Amino acid sequence: MKNESIALGSDHGGYALKQEIKKYLDAQGIAYKDYGCYDEKSCDYPVYAKAVAKAIVDGECDKGVLICGTGIGISITANKVKGIRAALCHDTFSAQATREHNDANILAMGARVVGPGLALKIVETFLNTEFSQDERHINRIRQME
Repeated sequence: MKNESIALGSDHGGYALKQEIKKYLDAQGIAYKDYGCYDEKSCDYPVYAKAVAKAIVDGECDKGVLICGTGIGISITANKVKGIRAALCHDTFSAQATREHNDANILAMGARVVGPGLALKIVETFLNTEFSQDERHINRIRQME
């Protein structure tokens, strides 16, 4: 992974897993900014999905990781922001494929779906996989936009 900054966001359901991911990023020397939430009190995931997506489109961060209970709502919300390609991944194959083929800029996960061990492997795969730059994938991304 090149020198990048990661935007992190979660709701209350993803808070504990986000804390584990922060420990992993610290250990790897990867810069990040936490856009909330900051505790396990009930909150609304769209607030944090939008904050992370905005940080990426504004150039404050290069990629993002979003976590809620299932990863579904938070990824749907992020994908409403122009320029965001958020991928919901619960396995390393999907994380690798979405980076290689879709140049996804946000990884979404469900804390109630994956445990911390697998989640960290998914994050590692997502952050360390480069976009393939294959013309067919570039063309498909243009069609998405």
